[in-house]
Amino acid sequence: MAKDPNVLSTHDAIHTPSSDKRPVIIEHSICDDDVPPANDGIIGQCEYYYRPLHEEYVDKSGATTLDVLSAWASRWNPWDDLDVAKKLLRNRDKLIQARSSDANWSRHASFMMRHIGCGHKPPDYYVSYGYYYCSTYGKKLMPRLSPAGKKWLALGRKYLQDNMEKGLKDNMTGSTISIPCRRYPNRSVTLNVPQKKLELNNATFKQFAFDTHVPAYLDAGLADLPLSDLAKIGGQPNIEEWTDTATWKQAVDSGVEVGKDWGGQAVQSGRELADRALKRLMSVLK
Repeated sequence: MAKDPNVLSTHDAIHTPSSDKRPVIIEHSICDDDVPPANDGIIGQCEYYYRPLHEEYVDKSGATTLDVLSAWASRWNPWDDLDVAKKLLRNRDKLIQARSSDANWSRHASFMMRHIGCGHKPPDYYVSYGYYYCSTYGKKLMPRLSPAGKKWLALGRKYLQDNMEKGLKDNMTGSTISIPCRRYPNRSVTLNVPQKKLELNNATFKQFAFDTHVPAYLDAGLADLPLSDLAKIGGQPNIEEWTDTATWKQAVDSGVEVGKDWGGQAVQSGRELADRALKRLMSVLK
């Protein structure tokens, strides 16, 4: 029999006696690995990673260090907030479409709407490092920088998210992710991640995100900043984060290239800044 084009799907039914009062459980899950591109208008904004819709996250983000926030994010289930879940589900079609302009869109929300009931969680990075640093780092650091430093911070934020978009796009079509560093090609990044699996491996995603920071910092003009700005930028991360080797790698990789552009006197000053950071690290490890 020909299929009726007006019928989306059909199901077999089994009649049960009216005395059977057991609730009928219908399982429904979605696992969509296709990551849609972000709207150009949101790239460079902190909401790109996560819009703080969950009250639990708002409470945590305002009263904790990144170290504690990251530990909490690793076990947080964003589906536990039913009001937020319902709000997102009502707008699901808009949140998963390419270049969505929905007011609730974020990388975190889009992931939730593409992975419903399939056991996948959004990468912790979206909430713990991405949004926290985009908002907290920028809010505290921006007023203290020179005009050149302010421009670097805004441009660096945009380039970080551009790099993330580039990596996600590459992963949709293959297993090789290439992030160019236009100013210093030797600092370009190449990673191998199974196709369409980047968002699904929390540790891999964090490594990808951290690796793409250096090209963004350098392309935004880190080497052009005065030492006064560099001192403020270098001293900004929370003190416990200097125990994270990924944080050190970013500082070292950026510093190598900046040192080449500065010249002798500036290199010495840069070494003094690094020495102060090392002393801070050692004080934490005691």
